[in-house]
Amino acid sequence: MAGHPHSERLITGTDLREYFQHTIDDALTTQGVDAAVETVYYIVNLLTAYQRADRLYEQTADGFELKPLAIMYAEALELPHPQQRNQMVQRLGDVALFIAGVFSESLRRKPVDVDYYIAMGSNAYGYLSDAMRGTTRGAAFCAIFTELSRKFSEFAAALACVREGVEPNSDLDTLRLYDLWLRTGSRSAARRLRELGIDGHVLSTVSARH
Repeated sequence: MAGHPHSERLITGTDLREYFQHTIDDALTTQGVDAAVETVYYIVNLLTAYQRADRLYEQTADGFELKPLAIMYAEALELPHPQQRNQMVQRLGDVALFIAGVFSESLRRKPVDVDYYIAMGSNAYGYLSDAMRGTTRGAAFCAIFTELSRKFSEFAAALACVREGVEPNSDLDTLRLYDLWLRTGSRSAARRLRELGIDGHVLSTVSARH
């Protein structure tokens, strides 16, 4: 990452949120994409939260994994209360945006490609914009979800710029290594994760599936 304009900030431990804010702002400016301050703040918060594996992945009956978007959608439809349904749909949109941006390269080797994540995420945010219109929470988030839906692919591209700029051994880089290990069961990836302090019990539990 030599020559990256914000590498020194990351190396010296300046707040991760500030680093993501600068990087996303730069990416959107380079792409010529206009975005509301509130929408950019939402994306920064999303990226800051999901750089921790325990917030992106879920504990399921099969272990610690990322739930497929189609299952999230089906579960959301079964929820009885609108607020619960909206929360599940919001997570669907958030996960789709994060994966479409940060893990877009790995999607090329999967049955569903990045276009699927873009479509699912855009539709999820569009649904939220309509469903929350006229509500108290909607007054604050409706415009954000509308912009996320309409410019989903542009925002995913901005996250890809963040992905390219991360320092080796950063939390986001570790998360990408974890994703590689989940997909392939790589022993070298598992060994590196243990060296980085990832819970060995979690790795052993999921390894039984590979």
